[in-house]
Amino acid sequence: MKRLQCLICLWIILGTPLWAQQQNITLEAIWGGEFQTEGMDVLRSMNDGKHYTVLNTDSEGERSSIDKFEYETQQKVGTILASGAENGIPRFTSYSFSADESKVLLATEVEPIYRRSRLGIYYVYDLQSGAATKISSNKIQEHLYVLELAAGRLSKVTEDGKWNAIINGVTDWVYEEEFAFVRAFQWNSSGDKLAFLRFDEREVPEFSMDVYGQGLYPSPYEFKYPKAGEANAEVSLHIHDLQKGSTQEVALGDAYYIPRIKWMNHPDHLSIQTLNRHQNHLILNKLDASTMRVSTLLEETDAAYVDVTDNLTFLPDDRFIWTSEKDGYNHIYLHATDGQEQYQLTSGPWEVTDYYGYDPGSKRIFYQYPGSKLIFYNSTEQGSINRVFYSVSDKGKRKRRLSMGSGTNRASFSADFSYFINTFSNVETPPVYTLHGASEGELVKELKHNRELLEKLKGYTLAPKEFSTIRVGEHDLNMWMIKPADFDPSKKYPLFMFQYSGPGSQQVANRWHGANDYWHQMLASEGYIVACVDGRGTGLKGREFKKVTQLELGKYEVEDQIAAARQLSDLPYIDAERTGIWGWSYGGFMSSNCILKGNDVFEMAIAVAPVTSWRFYDTIYTERYMHTPQENAGGYDDNSPLNFADRLKGKYLLVHGSADDNVHVQNTMRMIEALVQANKPFEWAVYPDRNHGIYGGNTRLHLYTKMTRFVKENL
Repeated sequence: MKRLQCLICLWIILGTPLWAQQQNITLEAIWGGEFQTEGMDVLRSMNDGKHYTVLNTDSEGERSSIDKFEYETQQKVGTILASGAENGIPRFTSYSFSADESKVLLATEVEPIYRRSRLGIYYVYDLQSGAATKISSNKIQEHLYVLELAAGRLSKVTEDGKWNAIINGVTDWVYEEEFAFVRAFQWNSSGDKLAFLRFDEREVPEFSMDVYGQGLYPSPYEFKYPKAGEANAEVSLHIHDLQKGSTQEVALGDAYYIPRIKWMNHPDHLSIQTLNRHQNHLILNKLDASTMRVSTLLEETDAAYVDVTDNLTFLPDDRFIWTSEKDGYNHIYLHATDGQEQYQLTSGPWEVTDYYGYDPGSKRIFYQYPGSKLIFYNSTEQGSINRVFYSVSDKGKRKRRLSMGSGTNRASFSADFSYFINTFSNVETPPVYTLHGASEGELVKELKHNRELLEKLKGYTLAPKEFSTIRVGEHDLNMWMIKPADFDPSKKYPLFMFQYSGPGSQQVANRWHGANDYWHQMLASEGYIVACVDGRGTGLKGREFKKVTQLELGKYEVEDQIAAARQLSDLPYIDAERTGIWGWSYGGFMSSNCILKGNDVFEMAIAVAPVTSWRFYDTIYTERYMHTPQENAGGYDDNSPLNFADRLKGKYLLVHGSADDNVHVQNTMRMIEALVQANKPFEWAVYPDRNHGIYGGNTRLHLYTKMTRFVKENL
């Protein structure tokens, strides 16, 4: 007996320090920045391809500079420009060089508008003379002006700009959000012609949000927001001739959307992409600005929709590179000057996930794709959860792998494609930044790593994220699962599922953790199994898999989540009576539908900033997948959570920001009303003056504290 007592004492003495070192993740640690990774500053390659620049700000945040570095040595070789009283330039937060790098445009006093748009006061600094020119003291948005620096002459290109009516050279809300650009003007290479888009949004319905602020009365914020089936802005393309001082509209026939314009190698040749309203017929046009004649280079059609990308590249001889899903997967094609296909440069049952560019010296194209199947965590890891990158010749020959390792690789190339900086991570490795030669991918130098974070994480209780697939119907769906670190297969655990599920998206990916991953780890440490399944409609498995949800958003995706939950509940270590699901935005739409349509499977759901009816969402996104409500009423209503509120049986939490300009709080308010009229109990929270991201100050901490409490009390 004494010997046993001694052994127990020895175990306690030796074991206690080890246990004390292992601590569980907390919300305060997640949202207090405890697990932030060290990253590379945003760098911009210079024209010579041997140097790059970085924007730096001093520790007090009062002085900014553009510093120049050498790729090969990674040494700073000089400061191109610094703000200060000596040159009259205030602190700037972004910059861009002129084509010949003789001047730099500096942004100061920048304030955000929506996701991508900004207003600010801008300066042009002449690097040779040292002269700084303030472009305007006003923060301009609706008009276009031309400032001739040499003459100091300012001229107005447009006269009709007006808030919520006419916009020139800048996109409206829906173009910014769904076509992902703000600057809607482009200079040609000789600087004598300016192409720009004009948005006439006078017929677009107006949306109003109350801003509560700190004052006695809230104030309304009104902006043009076209909901599905409503009028869009009338968009037209114009060419301003600087020498003639004249502006002409380009005749584009019945073009409905103009999602991209890009000058070709000839200063009079402009490429223009146009789409019909259904977005299933894209035309690549060529404008000869000297004659204003428009011709067709290429047409893409699809029974569902055609994606708009930034992958178009014109070669020096005016042949061009284009990506297309026409063979069932997204691949790269080379077209002749008349638009006829010359070569399909990539092929196979996989997707090109990123296009990096073309090197005219080596005549090679650089691109990213998922890679092949690998063995990982004792299961078959599907290639679609990885990212590697390759180069291939402009004839589709001599394919060459440039990145190594199982995980996610992303490249940033120098201007002349002589170097690239690779960012690599996977579920076990935080981001590592390395410099490589672009010819063979050879390692030149490790730049940054996050080994300190890995050491820190050794003190926390973490469980592996296990990748696998789950068979649903005829499809093997990618899945990850996190089990408690002390997992015991003889016990029963509640299941908490996470998903997004939007068209072309991916959540099951072999990359380093985000904030939600740490939250899921925290829940796992408290006895939950967390899982994520990418169902039909998500991306990187080919056209058919992605576009099966066309005209019926929320049908097949929901069926797959319900079916996956049923299968997982059959596992001996899952408690089938304790299944929850959560998601944000599209994921909130999904989690709402799951607890309603799958009320015999899910006992709990959390929906953050959810769409509850696609009738409330914008034209470009919604009609791309659903056409208009007038054409497809059933598609809109048969999968709207609003119409199934009476099916609620489990515990349901709704969360929204009152100033969400993207998915309006109207969605949650209408869901609340439907639940009230169905006399269903639920919980809800609205965060005042918070947008779609619901952040600022302690907001995220408060939100995740609320969600954690809801999970613990109801699952």
